[in-house]
Amino acid sequence: MAGNIIELTGLTRKYGQFTAVDNLSLTVARGEIFGLLGPNGAGKSTTILMMLGLTEPDAGTARVCGIDPSTDPVEVKKRVGYLPEEVGFYDDMSGLDNLVYTACLNGLSVKEAQARAGKLLERVGLGNEKHKKTGKYSRGMRQRLGLADVLIKDPEVIILDEPTLGIDPAGVREFLDLIVELSREQKITVLFSSHHLHQVQQVCDRVGLFVAGRLLATGDVQSLASQLFGKSPYTIEAGIETAVHHQGDGTDALKKREEIRNALLEIRGVNEIREDNGIIHLSCSRDLTGEIAAAIISSGVRLTSLSKREYGLDDIYYRYFEGGENHE
Repeated sequence: MAGNIIELTGLTRKYGQFTAVDNLSLTVARGEIFGLLGPNGAGKSTTILMMLGLTEPDAGTARVCGIDPSTDPVEVKKRVGYLPEEVGFYDDMSGLDNLVYTACLNGLSVKEAQARAGKLLERVGLGNEKHKKTGKYSRGMRQRLGLADVLIKDPEVIILDEPTLGIDPAGVREFLDLIVELSREQKITVLFSSHHLHQVQQVCDRVGLFVAGRLLATGDVQSLASQLFGKSPYTIEAGIETAVHHQGDGTDALKKREEIRNALLEIRGVNEIREDNGIIHLSCSRDLTGEIAAAIISSGVRLTSLSKREYGLDDIYYRYFEGGENHE
């Protein structure tokens, strides 16, 4: 079934005079991994609570899997798996027993629960630890168990709220890879709420930039970069033979630099050129590293270095959030 599985329209939530979520409108397509990116206190968790029917909006509507969580929160919870920042388990029970208990609460028979729990524990890398009491699990193991716990009821959507806090870098990488694999294999929609830019960029198809309760922009990294940095989301730096700058009285060097500049400006997509101490900086609308290298070499000058920089989520994040202003 195609279409949007999450639809938020004008969603607003206030606590006294404080507006936690301000007129939020957002759609997430079925099967998409969407990153809700913003600093702590931006309103991400409040948004999730409204999507789950755990708190009601003061204005606007939310629909998750076509259901309004304000009027039918139980039905939403049947279809949505939620992994909070801190996962709670019965520490004196094994990982397997915790999963079986959750599965039975969701209507599975004990036999079905044991079979599904065993498969999920293998899938999340806890097959050898399934009989260990969860009180002995590390932070990373508990998050993996939490993911299995979320998946035990075969949800259409999983919501992850800062799921990697306290996990070591290797564990984070493995956890994120697992999220992507599960989403692609089982066509699960994922809403990944985080303030970790690199992690969001690694796994998400699109991101929404969220600050002070407001959604400032949505899109993939390339489209957001284009919005922010105009027609030049790529910067390419080319190093040329410095001897060009020191021939005779400088006339030949100036002539050669002008020749190179004109050749580069003829390349479609090169928008701006700046030279600094033998390094030519080019602002481009697309990746033109090959064309730029060919043009410099054809001019008879030795190319000493070539590097490309594409604006990433960190550049986008700080440009949008600088001063908390909307740059749309």
